[in-house]
Amino acid sequence: MELRTERLLLRKWREDDVELIARLVQDPKAGQYLGRFVDRAAIDAWVKSEREHLERYGYGLFAMERREAPGFIGFCGLVNVSYQAHFTPAVEMYWRVVPDQWGQGYAREAAAAVVAFGFEKSKLNQIVAIAAVENTASRRVMERIGMSHNPKDDFDHPRKEADDPLRRQVLYKLTYEDWHRKR
Repeated sequence: MELRTERLLLRKWREDDVELIARLVQDPKAGQYLGRFVDRAAIDAWVKSEREHLERYGYGLFAMERREAPGFIGFCGLVNVSYQAHFTPAVEMYWRVVPDQWGQGYAREAAAAVVAFGFEKSKLNQIVAIAAVENTASRRVMERIGMSHNPKDDFDHPRKEADDPLRRQVLYKLTYEDWHRKR
């Protein structure tokens, strides 16, 4: 299973991606608003669960690489939200891009392709995305692909401690109808 855009290839994770994924999810800059894994066993378990999610549901996280210069530059995809909140059950889109590739529009390009895949191939009715309130770069990506934000939907992430500065999250949504109308 692959998705192609003008500049990107989104593909299933390969075994040789695991070390690169581990470095990305442990990178302090890349995890600034997201949190980081600190234990390699936790990273390996997460990679395994994400692979299984893709196989089970037909959507999941894809490795991201540039078509002109292959090599892992991040990931993007759709996952089932695994915690209880006022908007669940839901399918969430998220991404991470290696910091030296930031500012080139790869997250937006990948996110747009993943949204199209979610609506056209997976027949989803709605896709959500969340971010820490301060994560303006991710919020811009969400807005650029047509997602909408209602401050009434903002919430405290149930998996973050009360004193965690990333606890307060914004929720963006995109329904199939709105996406289809904006195309």
